[in-house]
Amino acid sequence: MPAGYELHVADQGTPEFLDAVEDAEYFVGFARTSLGSDFYRAAPRIKLVQLISAGYDRVDIEAARKARVPVCNNGGANAIAVAEHTLALMLAVTKKLVWQHNNVVAGNWRVGDFASTRLYELHGKTLGIVGLGNIGKKVARRALGFDMRVQYYDIARLAEDAEDALGVRFVLFQELLRTSDVVSLHVPLTDRTRRLMGDREFALMKPSAILINTCRGPVVDEPALHRALTTGTIAGAGLDVMLEEPPPAGHPLFALPTVTLTPHMAGPTWDNWQRCFRNAFDNIQRVAAGDKPLWVIPELGELVR
Repeated sequence: MPAGYELHVADQGTPEFLDAVEDAEYFVGFARTSLGSDFYRAAPRIKLVQLISAGYDRVDIEAARKARVPVCNNGGANAIAVAEHTLALMLAVTKKLVWQHNNVVAGNWRVGDFASTRLYELHGKTLGIVGLGNIGKKVARRALGFDMRVQYYDIARLAEDAEDALGVRFVLFQELLRTSDVVSLHVPLTDRTRRLMGDREFALMKPSAILINTCRGPVVDEPALHRALTTGTIAGAGLDVMLEEPPPAGHPLFALPTVTLTPHMAGPTWDNWQRCFRNAFDNIQRVAAGDKPLWVIPELGELVR
């Protein structure tokens, strides 16, 4: 906590939260609630909403725009953690680590033969990254360390020299789906990306391909994913995020051995916790000094131009 600031801690899910922000000039936290018009009415002095998370899908963009308060994400503070988790899920799915662990614990050593088990290497496979932002770039660098070929799709293409420096090539979305052995999602949740992956998209993928999602659950149509997995349209999935969090008991994906699940824990690590808050407080001090904040979410960029 920088000197000269007074910190008030309040739970966003309680009535006391709106009382606590009455005199606040800066908000730091996760967007666990909508942070809508009621928040801005309750906090008339607010100058900056600084999120600890990368995602901002629960931010009420129009309410922030009307209040003329910029909203910033964490500036990639958790990008290393999410990138590492993404590679961990790739390995977990291709090596069937959870299935193997459960077999060992149950007393079943080396179940099946190599032909039926079908474990795969990442070496030489093609990774398709959807969304080449802070996290996507770090995933690309780590995948290259596994000697994967990396291609990407993003609504904003990199310059060719930047692509060459990173070791990636741009392809259109449908081409990425058709030609990738691993499809990894790294996009914000917006109206454009909601249910980005549905029946039509899964049908384009290779039967041997796997899907990795460490961004937001609603980017994937879960019933369509279940159909793709149970019909052999794709081979597997590694998910850190789901449509409903936590998912209900008996969720259909729980029964599939080709799926590896983690509880939206790709981002937070002991290592990056300080980094997240350092970025947040540095940004607050920028605004307090009269400078423009960093990492303003794209939809509100006009507020700081």
